[in-house]
Amino acid sequence: MTVTREQLKGAYSEGEAQAIYQEVKQEDDFIGFCRRFMHDEDYQVARNALWGLTKANKEEIAQLKPLQDSLIALAMSTNNSSVRRLALNVLEKLQMNEDEVRTDFLDFCMEHMADTREYPGIQSLCMKLAYRMCSFYPELMGELKRTVEAMAPLYYSAAVKSVRNRILNGKMK
Repeated sequence: MTVTREQLKGAYSEGEAQAIYQEVKQEDDFIGFCRRFMHDEDYQVARNALWGLTKANKEEIAQLKPLQDSLIALAMSTNNSSVRRLALNVLEKLQMNEDEVRTDFLDFCMEHMADTREYPGIQSLCMKLAYRMCSFYPELMGELKRTVEAMAPLYYSAAVKSVRNRILNGKMK
């Protein structure tokens, strides 16, 4: 049974997100599902679709690689923090190569990871993604570490502090 837009409306629980994932998995249409719903004008539809996709395993998420630029555009342009966080979550699970580093996305991540008004989940994901992009370029890694050092821990959540410390202690993978 194909997941419909109507199924994705409304508030969802963890169990419902798992059920959506299981339906998409059964159809083995991760890319088609993502294309249909990630840009839906109803943010709850987009949110619930992306939430279901975050349940996918490494091989299933890898199927979304052709949509990497679309997911980046969505994360950078949406005004909905849940959609942004879930798009970043999917992106964080995708393999990224040196030739795919986008400076606009790196700038976005650097800005949002340090923004104390941003939600901690978004800050943490932006920090992880910025680290991954900077890891290809030693000069950018130095800039990232200086930015992370300047982030006064007093103003950040435990999750953000944890990612910050892993970057500064060289324990980020």
